[in-house]
Parts: sequence; C-alpha cells; structure tokens
Amino acid sequence: MIFPICGFDAKNNILCPQCEGKVDTGVLTKADVEASVTLAKIAKTTKEIENFSLYSCKEFEDNFVLSLAKNDIMIIRQSRTIYRLLQDNFKQKIWLVEADETDKKFIEDLFFPTKILAINVVWSKGIKKTKAIVSGKWTPKFPIDTKKVIEIVKNVRNLDIDIDFEDK
Repeated sequence: MIFPICGFDAKNNILCPQCEGKVDTGVLTKADVEASVTLAKIAKTTKEIENFSLYSCKEFEDNFVLSLAKNDIMIIRQSRTIYRLLQDNFKQKIWLVEADETDKKFIEDLFFPTKILAINVVWSKGIKKTKAIVSGKWTPKFPIDTKKVIEIVKNVRNLDIDIDFEDK
C-alpha cells in the first residue's frame, strides 16, 4: 500500500521522526495519519485493498474525504462489502475522490452514483461561483446530503458551489 506516511508507521500505529516532523510542519494532517493507520489495519485482513494508494485525507465535521487512486475507487464502488468495511472502520462518514483530479471530477465523485448533468463556472460581481446541475429531482429520500457536499467543496477545494436539480 502507498500512504502519505511511511508504510511501517501505518502498520505499527507509530510515527517515525520524519513523519512526525511532517505533521508538525503541516505537510501531513492528523487525518492523513489516522486514515493511513486505519487502511493498513483493514489491509491485514482484506486482500482486495492491500494494493491501494491513499494520497491524502481531509477531515472536518464528521467527514473523511479520502483521495485514492482511480482503480482503488473503482474496486470500492464495485463491492458494497468493501465499502461497508471501510465505512465501519472509519469513525466518520467517508467520501471517496480521485487524487489530483479536476474540480469537475471532484464534484462528480462526491455525488456518485448520482449523475451530474452540468457543472458551470459563473463570475458574478468579481466572485467565482460554481453551479452543479444534478439529474432528477430532489426528494427527502435523496441519498446524498447536498449541504455536506457544499461544505466539502468549500473546505477541500475552496469553491463556492450552488446545487440545483434538473426537475424542480
């Protein structure tokens, strides 16, 4: 597995001086460390995730945004068992996004499996605003908390986003 911290540190739940220095200087976050340790623990018993690549993890308000390799996300999305295993081992809700992706792909990943019809960038009075149009119609049973998506996009990508639905 590839982690933001050393593989040895992740497997043994202890930080070497080099990784500890990265946390102290802000290069790595405590969420990076916690996610690495959690994934290393799961990988001991689950062969499917032992080759995953975790690039970073952002944590805020009971949410973990895991930046993984594209193939790793595909494996998780194809197996409800693996997704549940990951969700059960993390204390908070997990969101899966591809590492080093565009803002558009980032937003699409947050809405998976819901289809995004369009993502537009609008300038209004000197302020950049992003607007996402989601397929279908919003109902109280809509599976994705749009308020959390707005918070995640703001905190992780520093984008102001409006979310509209195709059918009002």
